[in-house]
Amino acid sequence: MKKYLIYFALLFPIVAQSQQLTLRAAIDTALKNNFDIRIARNNLEIDKLNNNYGVAGGLPTVAGDAGDNGSLNNVYQKFSNGTTSSTSNGTNNALNAGVTASMTLFNGFKIVATKERLACIQQQSELLLNQQIQSSVGDIMLQYYDIIRQESYLKIIQNSLDVSQKKLDIVNERDKVGMADAMDLLQARMDVNSAAQNIKLQQAVIDEAKTDLSLLMSAKKFASFDINDSIVADSTIIMDSITNYLVRNPQYLSADQGVKINEQIIKEVSALRYPSLKLNAGYDYSNANSSYGTIEMNRIYGPSAGLTLQIPIYDGNAYRIKKKTAEFDLANAKLDKESLLTTLKASAIKTYLAYSTALKQLESQRKNYVLAKKLVSVVLQNFKENQATILDVKAAETTYEEAAYLLVNLQYSAKAAEIKLKELVYNLKY
Repeated sequence: MKKYLIYFALLFPIVAQSQQLTLRAAIDTALKNNFDIRIARNNLEIDKLNNNYGVAGGLPTVAGDAGDNGSLNNVYQKFSNGTTSSTSNGTNNALNAGVTASMTLFNGFKIVATKERLACIQQQSELLLNQQIQSSVGDIMLQYYDIIRQESYLKIIQNSLDVSQKKLDIVNERDKVGMADAMDLLQARMDVNSAAQNIKLQQAVIDEAKTDLSLLMSAKKFASFDINDSIVADSTIIMDSITNYLVRNPQYLSADQGVKINEQIIKEVSALRYPSLKLNAGYDYSNANSSYGTIEMNRIYGPSAGLTLQIPIYDGNAYRIKKKTAEFDLANAKLDKESLLTTLKASAIKTYLAYSTALKQLESQRKNYVLAKKLVSVVLQNFKENQATILDVKAAETTYEEAAYLLVNLQYSAKAAEIKLKELVYNLKY
């Protein structure tokens, strides 16, 4: 049966192999397809379009209008000299057309403040896009290394299965010569079955983790893939390199832009107290025809120009309320910025503590792992020579599994903390 399986695998290698996925490929796919990043990019394009003097009200506006109205009237007129005039079904037609242009010359520098606010909004969108990219890259990296962690768990279980199988083989050899203990035989079989079942369960966990990674990548097809990589944490990060550079965190810079936006809003509201001056110009054409009355046709056309000055006198305290509200909004924006920096510092301290603790434990845990692996080999050999019991083998297996799981978890914890620290200071490279 094994020969046929080997022949089948050689004959159809494509079926047996899955696509190899690298971290760079996963991130590139996410940057291209991720929905949140694409939405953030679209929001940035919207704010780029809005960031111009036309939206701010600094460019002229031109409008054209035209109308042609006709009427059919019965007219009876009585004049002061006693004469009368009567017209049945009299027609009247009025044609009007014109072009008007208007441009604000001064409105208390509101246009300048509005344009500056629109520029700040655009910069804020750029920062939010960068933040979304960093967040998505961080999520991809965490999920990618979590798959490696889960596959490391699978290797630990497979190793336990190998040990259990060797233990069962030894007991079976003893059973052939009538020297096996019935309890040892049952225990050995149970251990093999339990390890085999755990392998199936762990493989299901890995498949779910791969599906989650495909979802983060926004992959169009959920194709099978393998990851051939290891977890290696950067051990060169120091605390000062994080806390001193939190001010370049995109979220913090976005909050700083929020403060600037509210400062410009105060300037816009303050402009309401100043007079506004507008330049108006246009060209009008009017032509009226009538079949009754003393004027049969009246045609007027020509350019016009003028200035409109508007001086605010009283607005029911609306300006004062708007100004006070804008000042409160600015104060809140500053508080949000200060609170965010405090939160980022606290997060950096806690994450760095987890990072440094994991790194300190890693070296000693590697030694414990090697010792635990040797212990299994020694106890298994002693069991074969009937110098150890099956419980001794089970205890050695448990010690190995605990050491192996702890080593993998420490590696992942150090890597996860590294990713979070670099994401905090906008330094997440891949």
